[in-house]
Formats: sequence, C-alpha cells, structure tokens
Amino acid sequence: MTQSLEQVYQKLETMQADLEDLRNTYKGVSKNYQEALSSLKELTLQSAEASKRAAKAAEQSRLAALNAMNAAELASKDKSFLAVVESSVKAAVSAAIAAIESAAAAAAAAAAAAAAVSQHAEEALLKASSEAADASRLAADSAAEAVKLSNQAREISDLMKKSV
Repeated sequence: MTQSLEQVYQKLETMQADLEDLRNTYKGVSKNYQEALSSLKELTLQSAEASKRAAKAAEQSRLAALNAMNAAELASKDKSFLAVVESSVKAAVSAAIAAIESAAAAAAAAAAAAAAVSQHAEEALLKASSEAADASRLAADSAAEAVKLSNQAREISDLMKKSV
C-alpha cells in the first residue's frame, strides 16, 4: 500500500507540474494575443486616418482641377491666351490624376481597416472601418468630379483651337 501511495504522489506531482506548464503556456499565449490585438487596433486606426487624409487630398485635387478649368474658361475669351488655356488643361489633368491616386490610396486604407475588422469585430474597429469606407467614397467622388472638370477644360481648349 505504501508503494501504491508513493505512485499516487508521483503522479500527482507530475500532474501538478503539467498544470503549471499549461498555466505558463496560457500566460504566454494570452500576452502574445493581447499584443497582437493591440497592434491590430493601432493599424486599423492608422488605416482609417490614412483613408481620411487621402480623401482630403482628393478633395484638394478636385479644387485644383476646378480652378484650372475656371482659368481655362476665363482665358479662352481671348484667343491670345491659348497657351494659358493649354497649361490650365494640363493642370486640370494632373489634378484629376492626383485625385484618382488619392482615391486609390483611400480605398486601400479602407480595405486594410475592413480586413482588421473581419478578424476582430470590436466596436472601435467597426467605427474606424466605417469612417475609412466613408472617406474612400468621398475620395472617389472627388476623383470623379476632378476627371469631369479636366474633361471640361479639355473641351474649352478644343473649342478655342477650332475657333483660331
């Protein structure tokens, strides 16, 4: 019986050591998970911020295209300003390209935020992803408007060239 009791104590010690190993492993995994989740949250918030900034850049590009189109329209009243009109068209096209690039950046950032949310649907991440998606939509709208304005500037230039 003493020998049997000895075996029980040995097994109990082994089980206690295994349990301690499991606890330590759990603590390590839990710590790593918390660090990964914290990094994921930070990246999501940065993606949302990048999307908002890209949307602002697209809006500024839209305004640049509008100003270039207006300059082309004003300059087109005098045939001697054909070079000004051409420069305005180039500026409008460049602004439209910048708006498209900004919209693409906003979409990429919004996609990154959405991917993070798909991993961990926390309220803060959902809000950041939603804001990124809204910013991406605004950037796309600005890009579309910038392209439209650059096309209008090109039409003004084409009409002016025909009348010369």
